[in-house]
Amino acid sequence: MKKFFSAVLLCSATLASTSWAQSASEPAATTATGSSDTIVKMRMEISAANREYDRKVAAARKVYDAHKAAAAKVRDHQIDIARNGAPQ
Repeated sequence: MKKFFSAVLLCSATLASTSWAQSASEPAATTATGSSDTIVKMRMEISAANREYDRKVAAARKVYDAHKAAAAKVRDHQIDIARNGAPQ
């Protein structure tokens, strides 16, 4: 019986230490600046490039929408003049 308890105690100590080591090392692996894995660095660079692209596209869409609204305003004014006759 002592051997059984000793084996259970040894197994639980071994499992506890390995799970503690994994949970302690996980935050270091997930930090953005501390990764030494080339695949992680590549994916971080790709993500940064995608964010920059999205930012530039959003800025271009704002400019496009502003020009489109100005053109629509001029068009609507000209249509109004055409329907109601030229102002005198």
